[in-house]
Amino acid sequence: MNKKTIYLFLIVLAFNSALAQQFTKQDSLRGSITKERSWWDLKKYHLNIKVNPADSTIVGSNTIDYRVVEKYNVMQIDLQEPMQISKIVQDGLNLKYQREGNVYHVFLAANQNVGENKQLVIFYGGKPKIAVNPPWDGGISWKKDENGKPFIASSCQGLGASVWWPNKDHMYDEAESMTISVNVPKGLMNISNGRLISTKPLKDNTTTYTWQVTNPINNYGVNINIGDYVPFSEKYKGEKGELDCQYYVLRNNLAKAKKQFQDVPKMLKAFEHWFGPYPFYEDSYKLVEVPYLGMEHQSSVTYGNGFANGYRGRDLSGTGWGLKFDFIIIHESGHEWFANNITYKDIADMWIHESFTNYSESLFVEYYYGKEAGAAYVRGTRKNIQNDKPIIGQYDVNNEGSGDMYYKGGNMLHTIRQIINNDEKWRQILRGLNSTFYHQTVTTKQIENYISEQAGVDLSSIFNQYLRDTRVPTLEYYFKEKQLVYRWINCVDGFTMPVQIDINGELEKIQPTNDWKTLKVTTANPIVTVDSNYYVAAMNSTK
Repeated sequence: MNKKTIYLFLIVLAFNSALAQQFTKQDSLRGSITKERSWWDLKKYHLNIKVNPADSTIVGSNTIDYRVVEKYNVMQIDLQEPMQISKIVQDGLNLKYQREGNVYHVFLAANQNVGENKQLVIFYGGKPKIAVNPPWDGGISWKKDENGKPFIASSCQGLGASVWWPNKDHMYDEAESMTISVNVPKGLMNISNGRLISTKPLKDNTTTYTWQVTNPINNYGVNINIGDYVPFSEKYKGEKGELDCQYYVLRNNLAKAKKQFQDVPKMLKAFEHWFGPYPFYEDSYKLVEVPYLGMEHQSSVTYGNGFANGYRGRDLSGTGWGLKFDFIIIHESGHEWFANNITYKDIADMWIHESFTNYSESLFVEYYYGKEAGAAYVRGTRKNIQNDKPIIGQYDVNNEGSGDMYYKGGNMLHTIRQIINNDEKWRQILRGLNSTFYHQTVTTKQIENYISEQAGVDLSSIFNQYLRDTRVPTLEYYFKEKQLVYRWINCVDGFTMPVQIDINGELEKIQPTNDWKTLKVTTANPIVTVDSNYYVAAMNSTK
């Protein structure tokens, strides 16, 4: 193909891709802060349900406490098909409601006066969507363990918590606290978020487990895990005192878990060093075995990695360092800081969760095996980058960006660390993010601005390049007499980023832009290499 043909091909490809990305009203209802959501501020939930493994049903209620911030009388509640709401009650009155796909419009009878604290109770039930490929294609996993006993778990990031319980299913507004009561058949346990506050055996051969969450919690972080669990525990002496660490595994896996879960205190030590105190001391830390790979449910991290190091026994970096730790324990626990402590307002900004947590893996390696080992790990993950579409998705339609938010996002952060060129300052920025945005929902701009301000460097064009563009910035250079002539190409307009290069063994820090610049060199045609810790490409165009 000639250049013109290639250009036309790329235009057609982009146009077809845009056509394929069609959004519906349901996407907008799910992904935007509608009028029916914005007028009330969520305070707390009490989810009270019965889980029946015999017919794969969930029935029960969710009590919602909220504060009126704007006078209005229609409330949006989300609950996905095939689950059904049977009744909604406020102040003793049955309320009218109307279903529109996965949204219920609830018509409130009482005056909703600004500043008032109100409550309503939603009764619901049905057979929730079965998780096909959890946690990516979520829902409820209805499995059995080796002994034939039910082994059940929820996973619902992206898809939404409304796949199995009714709630305000948008990330911008978190419950400030939550109670979770789950009734299961006798002989099984339910493990959820927070602390267990009561276990109540009932006459019908069932048991209700009630858990209390005292910190803000995002909807998809709420979980149920049901099985023939055996618990064990330890206390970790951390930055905020003693942290209760509790582990729940299937009966047959207790010995393996006691060995493999030794990565937990190692993780806590490393991540408290890099990110600051574990964000949920009040609610404890739990690691719970589940019938799928794992997920970052707040204070109830789920685990299904086969009690082996790596990612299902593989090293995602290809360097060997990825086999030094259990990927799921480290990665999913890293989300306690980036996802559960600092949470995106819109799923389009999911990189805030995944880029930092991907990067946390290399920081764990660095903490225990040295700086070069950590750098080798993050560089090794570049082979997984697709550069298929921007990392940031489209706003207000519940749209995730590219899966490059993991490996490319981690390498972007590693690149920014090189620009700052001060490891202690970088560590304090990571810790500062977790203290400044403690238990908050945030936007990309807030994170970008904070890092730029604390670094003392305008990083806006760098964020634009890596988050909003698919191209790898390329240092184009050539030699003219005894000058190195260089610039950035394959990049966004206004892209400027310093980079370290090696010229015949001598290190130089240069500041390329979109325009040509020059640097005097001692020989006519020296050997130039770019520091591999920057995620960039290089092209010698001398010839």
